Amino acid sequence: MRFILRNPLTRHAEYPPRVVAQPWRLVALTATALACATAHAQTDQPVRIGLIVDQSGVYSAITGKGSITAAQMAVEEHGGKVLGRKIELLTFDHQSKADTAAAKAREWYDNGVDAIQDVGGSAAALAVLSIAKEKNKILVMSGPASDRITGDLCGSTAAHWAYNSYSLATTVGRAAAERIGKNWFFITADYSGGHDIVKATTRAISTEGGRVIGEARHPLNAQDFSSAVIQAQSSKADVIGLANFGNDLVNSIKASREFGINPESKQKLASLLMYINDVHSVGLKTAQGMLLSEAFYWDMNDETRAFSKKYFAKVNAMPNMSQIGAYSSIRHYLKAAEAAGTTDAKAVMAKMRELPINDVLTRNGKLREDGMMVHDMHLFQVKAPTESKYPWDYYKLVSTVPADKAFVPLSESACPLVAKR
Repeated sequence: MRFILRNPLTRHAEYPPRVVAQPWRLVALTATALACATAHAQTDQPVRIGLIVDQSGVYSAITGKGSITAAQMAVEEHGGKVLGRKIELLTFDHQSKADTAAAKAREWYDNGVDAIQDVGGSAAALAVLSIAKEKNKILVMSGPASDRITGDLCGSTAAHWAYNSYSLATTVGRAAAERIGKNWFFITADYSGGHDIVKATTRAISTEGGRVIGEARHPLNAQDFSSAVIQAQSSKADVIGLANFGNDLVNSIKASREFGINPESKQKLASLLMYINDVHSVGLKTAQGMLLSEAFYWDMNDETRAFSKKYFAKVNAMPNMSQIGAYSSIRHYLKAAEAAGTTDAKAVMAKMRELPINDVLTRNGKLREDGMMVHDMHLFQVKAPTESKYPWDYYKLVSTVPADKAFVPLSESACPLVAKR
């Protein structure tokens, strides 16, 4: 029943008063309900990390299944969840094709993938980097070499983890110029990764009085290296710098030995990016005496041995620095997400830069503002068969280059994000 109270001085009023919903209140209530529903839905969604790796192309042996296994180990160590949400690991075979890698990156980012990792091969990595910058999404690369990733093409949500051309050239290029000879000839993979490492090595050897007297380029996944090797042999260079990787590196070493460039020869081979997998493929008899640089070796200490034996049980091979890089970068990403309390790309990347990296790859590693994770690099020499005492006992440690010497100083960085001091 509704009563009407009459007052000669006022309009009629109803009692009890009629409740009239105000439009702004409905909008506010609806927005709040939607926000709560969205937040609840997000907490139910897994945190998705995508690995774009070469599983069937020229780099499959040095990234591929090994990088995927290392990433899985990082997720398992973190308990399979972050921020109370399940971690979902996605994988894709880019087959060493840049356009294929970029298309998958765009698809993944558009469909809610929170971060992409690894991306072995510089051409594929640079293509994916452009998509990550466009989408403002996290991309952490442990497989490619290109200095441009943290140079002129750097991105605020991108990071380069295990090594780059500069660090390899600084470590092995300078050592070879000092120990072996000053005149260099390059056998180069004809793409961005090969070109970058030749550029970096040319700079590095010049500091030791070295010079380049020739170069032979070949396509990726080349089948015949005889022409390149003959050119190198005819040049009379002291050092034949192998600026190629994966299967191309293995086949160019084999071809060089077939043409008489042996450990006892006056001309010496120096690999600018050689992994333990490559040494295993060619064998100690063929690879002995070669200098190389890696950020990681499985037999360095008790921690590296313990981790590597667990890894070996899954893959039947010892890990290299790119594969360990995938483990380290995902482990650090998950720690940073926990510390940030969110998967927002900028917030997580800020925490990744703030937190030190301490794991099986490095001690007190630091992610700089240009996106480079700086850490010590090691110069190794491949053992002779008589020096190897057990399976995968392949390296002798020659020296260690500290992080502040191994990577380009920020004062010389080409990254637009770096404040010049």
